[in-house]
Amino acid sequence: MHVHVVCPQCGTVNRLVETKLDTHWREARCPSCRGPLLPDHPISVDGEGLARHVERSDLPLLVDFWAPWCGPCRMMAPAFQEAAAMLAPKVRLLKLDTEAHPEAGARWGVRSIPTLALIDRGREVARQAGAMSTPQILRFVGEKFGA
Repeated sequence: MHVHVVCPQCGTVNRLVETKLDTHWREARCPSCRGPLLPDHPISVDGEGLARHVERSDLPLLVDFWAPWCGPCRMMAPAFQEAAAMLAPKVRLLKLDTEAHPEAGARWGVRSIPTLALIDRGREVARQAGAMSTPQILRFVGEKFGA
């Protein structure tokens, strides 16, 4: 079976053998740009990048809607980074700066930050507002995906 994965560097949609997610995911590279396909850190996206991941990726997505001036957002950043390392490659963590890309935040109905949205195959399945610790983030994702 195959999964579609959006390249975090160039946006190319790649098709991977699903078993590669369990074994050799660190070696997976985009054939277009040669960048790593499955990084173990959050990926910064703009509105178009978020839309591409939502529409084309088979991986569950956890999106952090944040802003640089937001104290709780900055406080949660290390926990989000740590969670990304623990959830890779099964869940992709994305960060969208709502200050730089307000239209994307509005499109997703983000009313407060930080807000985490869990998206599976193009559909939002859960949302949580407010800063969270690493164990809380893992629990939030695990409740939906057993990750």
